[in-house]
Parts: sequence; structure tokens; C-alpha cells
Amino acid sequence: LQLAESGGDLVQAGGSLKLSCTASGMRHSINAMGWYRQAPPNQRELVAKITHDGRIQYADAMKGRFIISRDIGANTLYLKRNRLSPDDATDYYCNAERGTSEYWGKGTPVTVSS
Repeated sequence: LQLAESGGDLVQAGGSLKLSCTASGMRHSINAMGWYRQAPPNQRELVAKITHDGRIQYADAMKGRFIISRDIGANTLYLKRNRLSPDDATDYYCNAERGTSEYWGKGTPVTVSS
């Protein structure tokens, strides 16, 4: 299973951004897919995830700020953020859970100019 993120960009504060994550390879039996972002000092924090049956979970700090969605036919997961703030500037990673295994993409950088 391979995950490839795209959509990271330099955006002005207050602007919008939509990230994409396309899954390829062995996509069977995925329990959930989600978005994480790099948080200091050296860890990744959950933004949101969707289970295989469509249940959505947002981290408490992310509720109302991000929108996660997916296109099953296109094997693609999305993350939308309106009204970006400098606090949102970091690397965003796509994650997939299958059984006890986790898979990660290489990340896509989001930069916010004030």
C-alpha cells in the first residue's frame, strides 16, 4: 500500500487549501484513513480520520477547522482547511490503518504567510 499526498502550498493567512492523498497498491482491508500533521517537538498529531464504513473522527482541537472527505472510486482522501492561520503551517501526512499495521505517505508541506 502506498500513499501519496499532494496539494501543500504557500498560502496567505485567511486563505484556503485542499490536500489530497491517493492510495495505490494493495488497498484491501483498510480499516481507516486519516490526516496527521507534524507537531513539535517531534511527533504527529491527528487532524481527522475516516473509517472504512464512513465514520469521521476529528481531533478536538481540529473540530470546526478542517473538513475530511473521500472519493472511494478515486482512492483519494481529502483535507480542506478554510481560513488558514500561521498555526496551520507544518507538514501534513496521510495515514492508513490495516489490521495492526500503519502506512504513511511522505507528507506535503503547508506554509502560511501572514
